[in-house]
Formats: sequence, C-alpha cells, structure tokens
Amino acid sequence: MENKSVTSQEKASNEIKCFFDSAPPLKDGIDISKKLQEFLEENSLSSGNGGSKRIVCVTSGGTTVPLEQRCVRFIDNFSSGHRGATSSEYFLKAGYSVIFLYRRGSYQPFCTSLPNDPLLECFELTDESCIQAYPSHTDAVKKAIKEHQSAVKGGHLLKLPFTTIFEYLQILQLIATSMKTLGPYAMYYLAAAVSDFYVPWESMAMHKIQSASGPLDMRLAQVPKMLTVLRNDWAPMAFFISFKLETDMDILLKKAGMALQKYNMHAVVANELLTRKEEVTVVTTSGNISVRRDKAKGVTDVESPLIELLVEKHSSHIEDSGKRA
Repeated sequence: MENKSVTSQEKASNEIKCFFDSAPPLKDGIDISKKLQEFLEENSLSSGNGGSKRIVCVTSGGTTVPLEQRCVRFIDNFSSGHRGATSSEYFLKAGYSVIFLYRRGSYQPFCTSLPNDPLLECFELTDESCIQAYPSHTDAVKKAIKEHQSAVKGGHLLKLPFTTIFEYLQILQLIATSMKTLGPYAMYYLAAAVSDFYVPWESMAMHKIQSASGPLDMRLAQVPKMLTVLRNDWAPMAFFISFKLETDMDILLKKAGMALQKYNMHAVVANELLTRKEEVTVVTTSGNISVRRDKAKGVTDVESPLIELLVEKHSSHIEDSGKRA
C-alpha cells in the first residue's frame, strides 16, 4: 500500500513538472516574487499575542483556457469571484494578512457592497475639478475606499492578478514556496474555479483560428491535480480549505467527502449552485457543519460565519502542530 501511494504521488509530480515545463513563461515573475518576499517579510513577524502572524492565500475567480497562443478565443470558467473577495474582507477583520490571487476583472475586496450601477453612474461632476458620489452611494463608496486603503497601505493585503490557467498555477506555486516557512500559520482558501481541461501550449495554434477552416476539432488535456503536490510538497504544514460546487445536491456532499480524503484537505466547503449565497456545508473528518447567513441577526453574508468557523479550526491546527513539534 505504501509503495502504491508513493508511486501515485511521483506520477502527480511528473505530470505537474511536464505542465510547468511546457507552459509559457510567467510575465512579471521576478516582480511577483519580489512583492511576495516584501509582503511576507513585513507580515510574518510575531503578532501581539506572542504567536506568528497568520497569513492566508485566498484564490478567487475563474481561470481561462486559451485556444491560441496569441489569444483571441478562450474557454472560460463560471465564477464572479464574489466568495473570495468577500471572504478576504472577513479574514482581514479577523487579523489575518491576505494574499489575494484573483482573476482580472472579478470582484475585489471591499467592492462587493458597492452599488451595481455602472461606475460612471455612481458619480457626478460638481465642477471642472471636483467629482463626488451621488448621495445614495456616498457612504458605500467612502467606506470601500477607506477600508481598501487601510488594508493596502497598512501592508496587510497583497493583490496578484491572473487570467489563464498557466498564470494561475505558476503564481500559486510561487506563493506556496514563499509561504512554506510560515508552517502551520499559513492558510490556503482555494475558492478559485480552476479549469479541469486545457490546450497544451506546444499543440496550440499560434494565430487566430480561422472559421473558414470548417468545424473545429480540438482535444483537451486534463489539468494535473495540483492539490496533491501543493498539500504534500509545496506547503505540507499549512491549513487547507478547498471548495466543491455542484448543481445536484444528491452528489455534492459525497464528492466533497471524496475530495477531503483524496487531497488530505482540512476542510472542504460544499456549495450547491442555487443556494451558495445562503448556505454552505463545511465537510471535515470530524463531521459536516452547516453554515447559514442569518439576516434576522444582521448577518448579510454567509462568509461571515464561515470565516469565523475556519479561523477557529485554524487555531486548533496551529495548537495541534505545536504539540507535535
């Protein structure tokens, strides 16, 4: 049994190495590494309670799969990034520093409560040099700006954008290897919708695929399961939360339980598509916990009780890790 497990892990590592070897070079990789180093140096010092500072990597939004190297067409993934953005706000309120790995154009922390009106309809020009929000939007806009600036200028929020599956996984690897020294004080909240299939870079058309060529016949490869290597090699001491979304409630908890065991997660957040903003189920080895938002008690986001629960479980993880050390 042990040899089989080792072989499986080696196979996963080889598949991931092949993926990275064939992926296009990450733009601004050196700059991203520098930002990560500076952020971690600033935030990994001891906190006021005598322990190390907790840092969470929140992944948010969906990855794209390019169909051409000079991309015109791509396969997209369903995700607005609302869960990751809102959760980041609650992690910051709980005292965490946040590395926010997000899809370009998706929801941002502190922006989820802003008016849904188009940007230019939220403001008015009072004279040639002064712009202000309409009275109905003023409080929300001021609050968002104040909280965002406080988090960024205070050095507690680092935002790193991605678009493609290639960018996402390469940046995630940089984050994980950088955060490895944090041990159990690191958390991964993997809310991004990651593509299951992709077109290998070397077999991708360089230029725009021409419709005159007739029907398109394309074979997609399976994206290597990064969770295995992320959990076991890149960040073995960290606390991990992954997500499972289904449209069929009958299979949701079963698949979440399978993911918990297969990837050795500490928790899997199970979402049913139609009710995901009202209720989620946190699947753990010690049982399933239903988490709901309660508007009657002023809880408008399900992420509020969800993050509160996960912070408690992370505390237990840190405590248990200290006992084993």
